[in-house]
Amino acid sequence: MLSPESVATVRATLPAVGAAIDTITERFYDRLFAAHPDLLRDLFNRGNQASGSQRQALAGSIAAFATALVERPETRPDTMLSRIAHKHASLGIAPDQYGIVHTHLFAAIAEVLGAAVTDEVAAAWDEVYWLMANALIAIEARLYAERGVLAGDSWRPWEITERIEETPDVATFRLRPADGRPAPGFAPGQYVSVRVTLPDGARQIRQYSLSSAPGSPVRSITVKRVHGRGAPDGEVSHHLHARARVGDRLELSPPYGDLTLDGLDPESPLLLVSAGIGCTPILAMLEHLADIGHQGAVTVVHGDRSPAEHALRVDHQVFTTKLARGTAHFWYERPDGTWPADRTGLVDLSGIELPDGVRAYLCGPLPFMRAVRAQLLARGVPAADVHYEVFGPDLWLGQD
Repeated sequence: MLSPESVATVRATLPAVGAAIDTITERFYDRLFAAHPDLLRDLFNRGNQASGSQRQALAGSIAAFATALVERPETRPDTMLSRIAHKHASLGIAPDQYGIVHTHLFAAIAEVLGAAVTDEVAAAWDEVYWLMANALIAIEARLYAERGVLAGDSWRPWEITERIEETPDVATFRLRPADGRPAPGFAPGQYVSVRVTLPDGARQIRQYSLSSAPGSPVRSITVKRVHGRGAPDGEVSHHLHARARVGDRLELSPPYGDLTLDGLDPESPLLLVSAGIGCTPILAMLEHLADIGHQGAVTVVHGDRSPAEHALRVDHQVFTTKLARGTAHFWYERPDGTWPADRTGLVDLSGIELPDGVRAYLCGPLPFMRAVRAQLLARGVPAADVHYEVFGPDLWLGQD
């Protein structure tokens, strides 16, 4: 909890810090990578840095956390912290790295805000930072302990046993542990980090959802080749599509992620909504629900550009039909007559029945999820019952 003195100071200075936060984070990353170029090469996503999305995500998380502290000082934004901690743990973030971030972040704040950063202001924002950092360190320590790994030392070799071309730009890789140890368990909806060495020697890391249900020693990830279209192409996705073949090895983290079906009642009504490659965690959930014989109503909604670009669409349909009360609704912007679609265009939930007590799970591009969430809230679904997953930096933070 933030001290009363710091609450007043942070509340008074939050508008100024918020107005300058993008500049602050830009200076922060410039300073950080100048001092530690290895972090950009081997930890941070170079594409997200080039596009600016990682900087926006950091700014959003700081602003959201500070706002929560001054507006709701008696509570902690645990959902936000959990989401960040899972991503950090999947990257192997260690406690001492928070000290490095602190050094360069506060130097950037002083540089941008100048004389406005009095000793009192610096102390208050220092308190904000360490409240957030220590909360994340504690959550990440628990996550590492649950998986029996150490921070920064959780990578294992996995062998590709099968490669399936789902669409021209989407491939599924089936993997098994190459070190002889059992595959770790996971919850449907979770992801793993994949670390690859690129031709220039950089070791880049990306998260990919596990796209099949638990229960098999083999794990599946489904990777979409990312075309930049004005932004950088996806380095790791292009590398995997061009180079990863059966018999090759990849380095994987343990599973992480908090978009799961924890606490699910067998009769709970569910709404599983996805767009594009966002179907991957939803497919793992859907297969799991079919495997356990879930009895509640499960409404599956998916939007895509066309049937040909809808990866895993047969699985999407088949797993839904295996459910006692499952229904699927597909929207295609360019239907071609080869696969049934409820309608042409963008996903619209206005004609979809939403049972009382429905829990919704969303995955897809941020504009899509924001639009779906707004529709759900307008129809009376509580915000606490709308869960989501974001690929890449979470630009939703601070705007939720």
